Amino acid sequence: MARIGEAAAPVAARDALVRARQRAALVPDLLVEARRVVNTVISGWHGRRRRGIGENFWQFRPYVEGEALARIDWRRSARDDHTYVRDLEWEAAHTVWLWADPSPSMLYKSTTATVSKESRALVLVLALAELLSRSGERIAWPALTDPIASRNGAERLATQIAHAPPAVGRPDLSAIRRFSDIVLVGDFLDPVDETIEWLDVLARHGVRAHLIEVADPAEESFPYAGRTEFTDPETGEKLTAGRAEQLADDYRRLYAARREELGAWCRRLGWSFTTNHTDRLASEALVRVHMAMTAEGGYAAGVRV
Repeated sequence: MARIGEAAAPVAARDALVRARQRAALVPDLLVEARRVVNTVISGWHGRRRRGIGENFWQFRPYVEGEALARIDWRRSARDDHTYVRDLEWEAAHTVWLWADPSPSMLYKSTTATVSKESRALVLVLALAELLSRSGERIAWPALTDPIASRNGAERLATQIAHAPPAVGRPDLSAIRRFSDIVLVGDFLDPVDETIEWLDVLARHGVRAHLIEVADPAEESFPYAGRTEFTDPETGEKLTAGRAEQLADDYRRLYAARREELGAWCRRLGWSFTTNHTDRLASEALVRVHMAMTAEGGYAAGVRV
């Protein structure tokens, strides 16, 4: 399916260096925006809500014979006839890989959108980096950084993105192993079988993935009529429609089918699939993905919208 190039000039692979410089110029402002998004939706980030090694109190529970006496909370036990153990939250660091699609199609921004798809994708990635870094998790970017465990992890990741060499194609995900999460942000407009082939290595390695499809509202609604020229930003190929409105029904059906097929495949694997429109708030996707990551023994949400 050809991508629409209404507001973004066609960008061929040979222009990757120019695009990398443009992206680098965006990163500082996008990091500021990402922190603003995080601060509007997060009032606190709690632990894993699993018993383990840590400093934060989780719960009292009855003492079980054979446990170390040092774990008994004698003050709580003195209140009644039972002996209680004080459990702490699990605080072992977890690695979450983050990636935003750098392909030319992400430059698209229609007149109905507030930002380009590229800007929204980077804000979401940097917001997640900020969120995870605050909680002590390790973050990384495939083929760009090793896992970083630092309170300023988002800033360090932003620096790496700004100085990264031009990205061509998708990164190799084969080095990502089980017990990691990965968040992939892009428009996912490639044929679904190609996307599945790329992501299948994650499924085989037992990695839990979260896909965020960034969509411009015009890509979904196809508001075009009359003689219209469409340009594929990946190849520069053009298509001129004499009456664009005649393509609308078929286009919308194919567009929706692609999303549904990819989303269904993710759900079968226990992955999450979220759509964020560029005329909507980035915080909406951040909350949904954060909640998906807390499910089934992941993180414990401290999110309030």
